[in-house]
Amino acid sequence: MDIMLPKVDGITFIQELRKQRVATPILCLTAKDGLNDRVKGLTIGADDYVVKPFEIPELIVRVKVLLRRYGKVNQEEQISYGPIAIQVRNRTITVTGEELTLTEKEYELLEYLLMNKEQIVTKEQIYNRIWGLDSEAGIGIVELYVHYLRKKLS
Repeated sequence: MDIMLPKVDGITFIQELRKQRVATPILCLTAKDGLNDRVKGLTIGADDYVVKPFEIPELIVRVKVLLRRYGKVNQEEQISYGPIAIQVRNRTITVTGEELTLTEKEYELLEYLLMNKEQIVTKEQIYNRIWGLDSEAGIGIVELYVHYLRKKLS
C-alpha cells in the first residue's frame, strides 16, 4: 500500500519547509528510484533518500546517522524539573545545586524522563529509546535502572 502526501508532492513540501528555514533533517522515503529523482530530492533540501522497497535495519541506521549528524532536533541547553537540572552540552546533572554522577545508561534514562516530564512513558518506550530493539537485555532492565536512578536521586 502506497501512502502519498495529501494535496502536495514531496518535492514541493521539502521546498516549502526549506523556504521557511526549517532545519529539521529530512529523509525521503519513496518509490521514485530514478537517478534524476534522487538528485532532485537531495538538491532541493533532503538530507537522505531511501528507495522502496528497503530493509528496516538500513532505515534505522540512516535515521541514527541523521540524528548523530544534526544532534537532537530543538535540543535545549538545559532540561530541568524540580531540583534536577541537566546541562545537555556537557552532560552534567545537578540536584539542588550538587553535582550527581551517573552511568551512561542512567544519564540517558534521566534525560529521556526529563524530556518527557509530566507525560506517561511506558517501559517499552524507555527500553526502545535507551537500549534499542536489537538489545539482548530484557525489558526488566528498565525497572532495574529506574531503581538505580531513584537511589542516586534520593
